[in-house]
Amino acid sequence: MPLNDERPTSTSMAVGEDQGSDTESSERCDSVTSSSDFECSRQSFTSDSSSKHNSPSCSPPKTLTLDEVMASARDLSNLSLAHEIIMNRKFHVEQPDLPQSSLEKRVKDIVHKAFWDCLESELNDDPPEYEHAIKLLEEIRDTLLSFLNPGANRLRTQIMEVLDMDLIRQQADNDAVDIQGLASYIISTMGKFCAPVRDNEIKKLEESSADIVSLFKEIFRVLDLMKMDMINFTIQSLRPELEKQSVEYERAKFHNILERTPNALAHTTEWIKASLEEVLLSMPPREKPSEPGKNVNGTPSPMLVLNTAFVRLIMWGRHKGPLPETLMTDEVRLQELRRCLQLLQAVASVLLIICSAVGGAVSGLPALIERLKKMTSVLLEGMHSQNFHLTEALENVSVQIFSELNKSLTERNYPPLPGDLQTTLRGQICGITQESNPIRSLVEGRVQQYLQVVLSTPNSHKSPPSTPNGLGVIQPELTALAISYVNVVNYNKKVYGPFYVNILKGLLFSDNQPAHGTSSQDIAATQEPPVNPLISK
Repeated sequence: MPLNDERPTSTSMAVGEDQGSDTESSERCDSVTSSSDFECSRQSFTSDSSSKHNSPSCSPPKTLTLDEVMASARDLSNLSLAHEIIMNRKFHVEQPDLPQSSLEKRVKDIVHKAFWDCLESELNDDPPEYEHAIKLLEEIRDTLLSFLNPGANRLRTQIMEVLDMDLIRQQADNDAVDIQGLASYIISTMGKFCAPVRDNEIKKLEESSADIVSLFKEIFRVLDLMKMDMINFTIQSLRPELEKQSVEYERAKFHNILERTPNALAHTTEWIKASLEEVLLSMPPREKPSEPGKNVNGTPSPMLVLNTAFVRLIMWGRHKGPLPETLMTDEVRLQELRRCLQLLQAVASVLLIICSAVGGAVSGLPALIERLKKMTSVLLEGMHSQNFHLTEALENVSVQIFSELNKSLTERNYPPLPGDLQTTLRGQICGITQESNPIRSLVEGRVQQYLQVVLSTPNSHKSPPSTPNGLGVIQPELTALAISYVNVVNYNKKVYGPFYVNILKGLLFSDNQPAHGTSSQDIAATQEPPVNPLISK
């Protein structure tokens, strides 16, 4: 909390995240890619050693009490908040903006209007009544005191003396309350606490000539803004300390949830199991030493299994099912990354078709390719919404691309694209809505390979690998997205690595028995995966 003469800085950024905020967290995640930090080396993978929060404890099925459910909900809420503060440097709290037509908004407006009408009616009585005014002053006093740090004894004493409710009640009984004077003192005190961004608001209050009721309405409005400023200042102050302890804190909170909630890793286990099966199928068999001539599958690298799982996760075509419990705190972030990736894949598919067909006519014209890319991205923006008609949008993309191409060809004395070629290209572009489309499959396959390489390359957020052939047109955007995803994945591995190791042990070394600590109930509602917008409706 700020000292008496310290004023918290304010932020105008909305709660959210962007790729920049993920990149800023890359230094924290730098060491995660190493096997020692991840605790997923061969030694730890085959070891039974564990620490306090390293693995979920095995607990028999039981009936949860309401207190246990509420405790798990509180742990999940605290874990989500701490995770968002760490992962999103621009995270802050804003005043809730209720929809005008919502019931909550209507009820709030009615209650507030009733209070202010009663206050105005009482103050206009002869003699005036002060019941509502005293309640209002008491609430303001408590709010002002909440802005003080524990050592601000002088100001605390002053506020308590000026806003002494017992004294004000005595003055009210004798019709001697100086409401205007108390309002002036409150505004002056607010000016000592507010962030610089609120100085103009305080100045308007000081210069206001409105009636006393309207003035107090404005005082409360500015106090609400100051509360948000104080919360955000506290978040900024806590972040450095939270960063030092974030991994242990989040792991401990999740461990608490596991102890109370059965089956809290069921979806995570299925997610890892599906990736393990994919990796085992791709591994060449090796000869069993004890039985020459008999081939067996080798033991896959834990890192390879997890990287495959994370690649499957961001590419919905290869992972369909509820979100793993260990990634619940990144659900919104993952959804946005997934949408961006699918848009990039659609853009890459369209431009690959055009460049393959037109060839030399567009080679050596990066400005033209960039215009076509931006045009396609804009026309396909929102392709994930339910009412978006993708085929129609792709037809519009074709028209715009042909127009731009013909203009460029004419300027350089080339003939325009023949009508039959335009018809063929339009059909190929609209064909990428089909899941089996070869161009779409080619682009998705190369994107998958690229993500696998980025996830398995140490320090890839500092020196990202180059994109495969055919993806050069989206290289800047794909690289930025991959770095953002790497930071999310690396931090997740660092927090939940011990749980992943334990699940893999159970899947590989327990005769196909479920992993230790995973025979329990889901801690979150089952979620259906979104429909891939590239699939024809």
